[in-house]
Amino acid sequence: MRHFRLLLFLLPVLAYPATSRYVVLEFEGTIGPVSDRYIANGIDKAEELDADFILLKLDTPGGLDESMRAIVKKIMASPIPVVGYVYPAGGRAASAGVFIMLSAHVAAMAPGTNMGAAHPVAMGGQQPDSIMMGKIENDAVAFIRSIAEERGRDADWAERAVRESISAAANQALELGLIDYIASSPEELIEKLDGHMVKMGEEEVVLQTADAEEIEIGLRWYERLLRVLANPNLIYILLMIGIYGVIAWVQNPGSILPGVVGIIALIFAFYGLQVLPINYAGLALIAVALILFILEVKITSYGMLTIGGIVSLVLGTLLMFQSTPSFYGISWPVIITIMGLVVALFVLIIWLAIRTHVRKPTTGQRGMVGLVGEARSDLDPEGSVYIRGEYWTGVVASGKIKKGTKVKVVAMDGMTLKVEKAP
Repeated sequence: MRHFRLLLFLLPVLAYPATSRYVVLEFEGTIGPVSDRYIANGIDKAEELDADFILLKLDTPGGLDESMRAIVKKIMASPIPVVGYVYPAGGRAASAGVFIMLSAHVAAMAPGTNMGAAHPVAMGGQQPDSIMMGKIENDAVAFIRSIAEERGRDADWAERAVRESISAAANQALELGLIDYIASSPEELIEKLDGHMVKMGEEEVVLQTADAEEIEIGLRWYERLLRVLANPNLIYILLMIGIYGVIAWVQNPGSILPGVVGIIALIFAFYGLQVLPINYAGLALIAVALILFILEVKITSYGMLTIGGIVSLVLGTLLMFQSTPSFYGISWPVIITIMGLVVALFVLIIWLAIRTHVRKPTTGQRGMVGLVGEARSDLDPEGSVYIRGEYWTGVVASGKIKKGTKVKVVAMDGMTLKVEKAP
C-alpha cells in the first residue's frame, strides 16, 4: 500500500513534463566577424543551457562570405534546432542572409519581408575577370544547393538566387517551400511552432513551444562596441584621427596623448577594415598624401607639396571605396568634411609658416634694433637703459642723453646697445 501511495504522488510529475526553453538571438546589420562571433557564442550558450531550440531573428543586407560560411557551418552542426526568422516587417535576408536562412532547421518570415539576391559581389574594389568570377559564382551555387538539399528546400530557386539575383517575398517563399511559416510576431511564430517536427540527423525532434521559457542572449559589451566601430563612415574618421595622432606624436615625442589616441583609433579602424571592402591602391595614395603634408611642414615648397597632398588625398579617398556594395559605402558628406578639415589644417600650417618667415625677428641682434626704451641714468656717453623689460648698458653715439629720456636702439655690439634719442 505504501508503494502504491508513492506512485500516486509521483503521477503528477510524470504527467506534466518540465517546461521547454528556447534561446533568442537577434542580429541586424551586415554579416561580418561580429555576427559570426555572436551567433556562434549564442549556439554554444544554448547548448550549455540545455535549450530545446534557438530562435534566430535576422535582418541583413548581406556581408562577408567568410563570416557567412562560418555561421552556416555552426548552424548545420548545431545539436539544437535553429529557427531562422526574417524579422521585423520591412526586413530582409539578402545575399549572405539567404545562405543563413536556408541552413536553418526551420525557416519563417514576417509579412513584408523578403530574401534573395545572393549573387557574389567582388570585394576590395577590384572586378575579377570572367573566368575568376565564374569560379566564384559556381562555388557559391554548389554551396547554396548543398544547403537547400540538406534542408529539403527548393535547390533550383536557391541556384537562381545566386546566378540571377532573384528574390522572394514572404508569401512567395512560403509557396516555393523556402520557409515553413509566415508570422507577424515572434509570439505568433512560437505558437505556430508547437508540435513542429524537425529532422536532426537520423532522429526527429518535436518542438514543444506551449508556455516555453524565453532566454534572450544579446550582444556582449565588446561585440556592441566593435559593431559600432565597423561602420564605414566611422572607420574613415578613425583612420584619419589615428594617422594624424601618430604623426603629431612622432613630431613631438613629448606629447603622449596624441600618440595614444592615434594608436587606439588605428587599431579600431583596422578592425573595421576587415569588414569594409577597400582598394589598397587608394589607401596607398592616402599614405602618400600624409607624407607630402609632413614634408610641407619640414620643407619650404611654397605650397606645392600641399597641393600634391590634397590631390593625392582626394584620389585616394575616391579609389579606396570604389566599386563597393552600397551598404559598404562612405557617405559623401563625411568624405567632403574630412578632406575639408585636412585641407584647412594644412593651409593654416602653411600660413603660420609663411608669417613666421616674413615677420620681423624678435630675438638676437636683429630683433633688438629699432626697439624703444628709456634711459635709467644719464648717458655721457655710457649709462643704463631699460629695453623690453630688461636693463642694458647703453652708449649714445653723440652728445648726451638725460635720465628718463626715451631712447631707440640703432645697433648692438655684444651686450652693449648703441642708442639715440627716440623721435
